[in-house]
Amino acid sequence: MAAIEKNASGEGKPEPIIVKKYANRRLYNTATSSYVTLDYLSQMVKSGVDFVVKDAKSGDDITRSVLTQIIFEEEAKGQNLLPIDFLRKLIRMYGDSMQAFVPSYLEMSMDAFTKNRERMREQMSQTFGAAPGYRMFEEQVRQNTEMFDNAMRMFAPFAGAFGAAAKAEKPAGDNETDVLRQEIELLKRQLAEAQSAG
Repeated sequence: MAAIEKNASGEGKPEPIIVKKYANRRLYNTATSSYVTLDYLSQMVKSGVDFVVKDAKSGDDITRSVLTQIIFEEEAKGQNLLPIDFLRKLIRMYGDSMQAFVPSYLEMSMDAFTKNRERMREQMSQTFGAAPGYRMFEEQVRQNTEMFDNAMRMFAPFAGAFGAAAKAEKPAGDNETDVLRQEIELLKRQLAEAQSAG
């Protein structure tokens, strides 16, 4: 397998690499003119290389289904990142009135998690030579767990304490869309406060 180069973080983002998927399930990297595997695409993602997967016959963008397949393969190998309870809650969101807000909120949550992870790495590198503080690691895990718990509570806004707080803080809206927007704004403020407190 050829080395995968990271995207340069300079001016302008490079165009994503086009990967074609054929009927025989083979994946063809048009940039290297070679067939690749799901593991190779997984390494591209980890290296920050952007790509788009297109069905070779129809030209349809099937990137989402291929990325989902990569996650499935990783989970099957025992790399369990997605807790069962989270998966159940996620499945329940399909067809829910809040479904449209799930992708952007999950993306925002993952961005916050990534920033916290980088901060934790910096703190550990500063204590290099001495045993890294277990309390610091434990506190970081607690904050991240709270953040994801709050994210999942957003999807049942009228249940429990979070629902009561949301009802108390949000002004009355003219329609359901206004109410949902206000709840999202409230959640964003609470997330920002949690990050600044951390």
